Amino acid sequence: MENFLKYWRPSILSVLRIVSAFLFMQHGAQKLLGFPVAQRAPFDLFSLSGIAGVLELFGGALLLIGLFTRPVAFLLSGLMAFAYFIAHAPRGFWPIANGGELAIMFCFVFLYLSFAGGGSLSIDVLLRRR
Repeated sequence: MENFLKYWRPSILSVLRIVSAFLFMQHGAQKLLGFPVAQRAPFDLFSLSGIAGVLELFGGALLLIGLFTRPVAFLLSGLMAFAYFIAHAPRGFWPIANGGELAIMFCFVFLYLSFAGGGSLSIDVLLRRR
């Protein structure tokens, strides 16, 4: 069993990166493009929400393909920590009550990716092999 887990670990790391990036990109797409659902507030590119949308969409795309995984994941982890303390923490201590569970989860998944890398199915691995 341990050999099975060891064999699949790099691929499953890539699956974690790809699924997390895809879900994260939806937040940026919603802010910038009004897709897949329209944003609740008017959009201003030069606002905190606008900057976050750009980072979510384009940083998420880089994570999705596994390019510059470690620095991008570190940047996005910081973005999510910032988002939590700016938007969620003031609404109460408990993440379930202040709506911040997703920000915390993305923060720590991206922090993990900044240390673990993108896994075996990434552009970073292809570039490293050359």
